[in-house]
Amino acid sequence: MAEEKKEPWLNYLAFTTIIFAVCATLSTFKGGSFSTKSVLSQALATDKWSYYQSKSIKLYLNENQKENFQMQLLSTPKKNVELIKAYQTRIDKYDSKVKKYEAEKASIKREAAALESARDEAQVHAKTFGEAVIFLQIAILLSSIAALVKKKYLWYIATVLGIVGVVLFTDGFFLFIKVV
Repeated sequence: MAEEKKEPWLNYLAFTTIIFAVCATLSTFKGGSFSTKSVLSQALATDKWSYYQSKSIKLYLNENQKENFQMQLLSTPKKNVELIKAYQTRIDKYDSKVKKYEAEKASIKREAAALESARDEAQVHAKTFGEAVIFLQIAILLSSIAALVKKKYLWYIATVLGIVGVVLFTDGFFLFIKVV
């Protein structure tokens, strides 16, 4: 049996296909990881916003109570010193609660915004890794076809697409490509 001579470019094709396959596998893994981070960050941000709303309700109730006591204080005769002191104590108590809830709301708002920012960044990473997988899979497919039909030009096309995929894979980590 005559042994068919292997063309040297097929070794390069095999090597590039392996590189593309490894990058595609890692892109899938990292893309999934960032997608999970995005979902978790969104859930945590939603929880924070719910907590923010509960603090807003408490703030509103305390402001109403404070205003109620202020109105009662205005209608209290000046000679009833003990009742005036009792109202003022209540007003001061509700005023401190109002200030406390305002500070808590501001803190919760910052935390929720940070979680939303983390979500947005994770989505960008996941999208970039997803795009890398698409290019790398097409490159692997074309490389396989090129090997089967022994057409070098198909491997060149696959290599170009694979390089785009590898660049996107790298960009998935560092986000150096800015899309407007």
